[in-house]
Parts: sequence; C-alpha cells; structure tokens
Amino acid sequence: MVDPHRLRVFRAVVQTGSINRAASRLGYTPSAVSQHVSALQRETGLTLIEKRGRGIVPTASGIAVADRASRVLEQLADFDAMADDLRSGRSGTLHVGSFMSANRAWMPSVVAALVEQFPTLRLELSLAELRGSQSTGDLDVELYIAEAVRGDRDPAVAEGDTDGYDIEELRTEGYVAVVPSRHPLAHRSSVALSELAGEAWIDNDHARGPCREIVLTACRELGFAPPFRIQAPDYTSALDYVAQAVGITVLPRLGALALPDGVAMLAIEDAAARRRIMLRVKRSMRTHPAVARTAELLRAAAA
Repeated sequence: MVDPHRLRVFRAVVQTGSINRAASRLGYTPSAVSQHVSALQRETGLTLIEKRGRGIVPTASGIAVADRASRVLEQLADFDAMADDLRSGRSGTLHVGSFMSANRAWMPSVVAALVEQFPTLRLELSLAELRGSQSTGDLDVELYIAEAVRGDRDPAVAEGDTDGYDIEELRTEGYVAVVPSRHPLAHRSSVALSELAGEAWIDNDHARGPCREIVLTACRELGFAPPFRIQAPDYTSALDYVAQAVGITVLPRLGALALPDGVAMLAIEDAAARRRIMLRVKRSMRTHPAVARTAELLRAAAA
C-alpha cells in the first residue's frame, strides 16, 4: 500500500520542480525528501523522476501520479474532517429508542436541543417498550420500562449488563385513572384500584406491553380482572373515549399528557401500580458528545 505521506512529499517535488525547494517548503532535509521519493518509486514500481542537466523533471508517470496524489490527499483531508466531526458529535447518526409516552412527553424537547447543538447530526428515533427489542436494532441510547417492577433492582442492573450498555434507573412512576368529569369519583384526587373493579374499562395498549401488564398484575392480586369494554390502540385514543363518557382508563402518569376536556385524573393509590423507567447507553459511545448530551437531557426530563 502506498504511504500517503510519500505522496504528499512527491507532490511538493513536482509542484516546486526541485528536491531542495520541496525540502524547504516541507521543513525537511533534501536527503529526507530524496529518500521518500525513492521509497515511493519502489512502492509503485514506477520511475517518477529523471535527471535533466543539474536538476530533475517528472516523468509522464510521475506527472500522472502527482495529479492523482492531489485528489487522494484532498479526499484524505475530507476524511480527517469527517472523523473530527464524528468525534465532536457534529455529524453522523445517533440512534435513540424510547417507549410511547416518553417519546411524546420528553423526546420533542430533547430532539430540539440536540438539533440546535448538533445541526448536522442525523437522528433516528424508534419505539419499543422493552429493553433491547429486536425492532429497535442497535441503539446508542434507549429508554425502556423495566420488566421487573417488584424487588429492588432491574435484573439487568443487578446482574451487570452483558450487552455493552450502561444502565441506570431514571425514575419510578405511578399510574392514574382518568374518568369522565361527571363520574362520581371525579372530585377525588386519588383512588384505589379495587374501587374501579365494577367500572367499564377502556384498554389503551394495543401492543400488550409491560405497562399494561403492571396494571393487570396489580388487579389480579386484588382478585379481579379489568372488564374492558373498548380496546383502544393508544393512550390518546383511550382518553378521547373517556371524554365521551363511555368508560374509564388507567395508564402511567406520563401517558396522561394534554388531557382532553371532559375528564378528570385521579392518582392510583396502590403501590403495585408503579413502573420503572430505565436509561441505557452504549458503553462504547458514552463519551461521544451527542450521546452524553442526550443522556443528560433525558435525566433532566425525568427529574
């Protein structure tokens, strides 16, 4: 493989027309320049210069090599600039995964801050409720709901993450019940799940993810299963149905964003109705400026 540094030296020789002048431009000794040119001729198997009188001139091959060297060196300079941009977080692609309610409540402000600070950075955002979902691919930063709600720690944290990620818990979040504003419970600030056993429930998680399972498990331990009347595809739709007084819905507090008119929100009192929001950052990328800034913004949003 040809040494790019020797291409740079040879180009200077052709441009200046002299070993001595090339050495003066580059800050080398004439002997060092001659050695680089000789080494380049050996690497290429070409005669690049020939003597003429007391000086030297490039051969036809030498002129062609010098011309191509200029283009190669320009491309290397572009590559160096790109690598510098990637190191500084100014360009490249950042892959971020989050779950539905965090994507709606937190990600818009996080993305706005990232776009302002890293204007040439490309952001690829994906949705997934569980850690490491196959649909999310290889993520640099991911928000997810811990699969284990009971106990002190998420298994991935307790056992040490084996997938090359650093994991931390951002916050533990409670659930709320959203009821029609004329519902008998609407004046209350909180309610126990057992008080909702006889209500018409509106399902709000078409994906049947961990957030829904937390509610079902808490209800099952109280001896009832939510009597779902309507299966809505997402939180927003479920809230709209509540506003029409066709039932009540239970969802994480973060999902009850921008409530429609005609509803009231009550905190769920049961300790079992809690979800743990986790952040994981790819260990090999944790010092990357854009990745570090994303993690910082998500911690601030969760706080």
